[in-house]
Amino acid sequence: MADQDRVLRKIDRAIIPLLFLTYVLNFMDKTILSSAAVFGLRNDNNLHGQQYSWVISIFYVGYLIWTYPTTLLIARLPTGKYLSANTLFWGIVVALTATCYNFAGLLVVRFLLGVAEATITPGFMFLTSTWYTRDEMPARVGMWFAGNSIGGLVASLFAFGIGHLDESHAWRWMYAILGAVTFFWAIPMFLFLPDSISKARFLTAEEAVIAADRVLTAGTGTTDNASWKWDQVSECLVDPKTWLIFGIEILTQIPNGGSQSFANIVVKSFGFTSLQSTLINIPVSLLSMAFISGSGYLAGKYRTLNCILIIAVILPCVIGSAIMYNRSKVSQGVQLMAYFFLSSGPAAMPLNMSLVQSNYRGVTKKLTMTALLFLAYCGGNIVGPHFFRKSEDPRYDTAFKAIMISYSLATACALILRLHLQQVNWKRVQEEGVRGSAGSAGFASRGTAAADSLRSGRDEDLTDWKMIGFRYRL
Repeated sequence: MADQDRVLRKIDRAIIPLLFLTYVLNFMDKTILSSAAVFGLRNDNNLHGQQYSWVISIFYVGYLIWTYPTTLLIARLPTGKYLSANTLFWGIVVALTATCYNFAGLLVVRFLLGVAEATITPGFMFLTSTWYTRDEMPARVGMWFAGNSIGGLVASLFAFGIGHLDESHAWRWMYAILGAVTFFWAIPMFLFLPDSISKARFLTAEEAVIAADRVLTAGTGTTDNASWKWDQVSECLVDPKTWLIFGIEILTQIPNGGSQSFANIVVKSFGFTSLQSTLINIPVSLLSMAFISGSGYLAGKYRTLNCILIIAVILPCVIGSAIMYNRSKVSQGVQLMAYFFLSSGPAAMPLNMSLVQSNYRGVTKKLTMTALLFLAYCGGNIVGPHFFRKSEDPRYDTAFKAIMISYSLATACALILRLHLQQVNWKRVQEEGVRGSAGSAGFASRGTAAADSLRSGRDEDLTDWKMIGFRYRL
């Protein structure tokens, strides 16, 4: 046990900082658009009507198109090297955004940025399931996904500082500097992010065996030397939990798509200046970080809380969006408080991702579900900005009504998912005659003799449906 703890600490020190810092840049590069919008981007590019909403949405069109191809490549290419090369391309695209002078140019670079960033989160999910056990995954996802919130905080301070240089055209400096930082970040990614456990230079041969055994016995199976299996694709598509998780994702991302990129514009409507609007989003980022980290920790510690935590982080958003929808009836102070209530919403995504990582077994099945998850992510973010109608600026009544309804439906999906997983776990206990565990990888494939069970589970790329003793986290 002491050896396993020592190896886990080494893995955490080597992997988590790289993923966290990459996610900080990922979120900064994606959301700096909100600050750029109030620092001259819309005027310099002559954006009118719903064009700004299309600049937001086109990012997710690129993301959507590249999601499934990149999911296949993640499984087939050296993961660390592929993510590093992708980061180089991503940095170049961000820097090129500073050269745009019209709507068409923005559409092109935003589309390419979506293609570039489509690899990051699926790749990180794959790495997390490669290195960690089912009990460890939620907390680790929470750790690197918290880079979102820190990225939002740093982006706000960064925009505030750059805004003092030239408030009307500061957006070009924002993209040029962030693009250069992202480009050069690819160097430590290439040098220090391992492709797999067997190729990790920070582990000794003995430690690599311990790391692999941890995942085989308490994770979701090995990812080394796995091949693509179309029967696992079919199994994923007919699995009821797939579509409930898909529903949670798309319904929580419709609010995210607009509120993220219209954040500074909405804050300005409370009576703040462009510079002040960047600072107001700092406490929002801190609150989001607290929700993401705290819910991730609880989901990892308690195997029956995941769906309940999704509901818990969504409910404040339902209240906040309901107040914003009726904002004409309340003071600006209450409106600002309601805006802060929306800060818990981003925590739903890492919790949903943890359900995928912990409850899907079989490399192809898990990667297919990952691709579907991000199809939902893109779909929600493509649709979301268009509820923010230019004709309703700055109240955006339609947008906040849509946010309220979407989060309410997501709550229902999370509740149904929990009841479904409870029922499946109970049914499997009755059929198999063993309690099993939501913290183990299962201990036998169906139809395998007990004496061969452990070796079968290790050598075969089995799905969660085919492993005796595999129980779902709720």
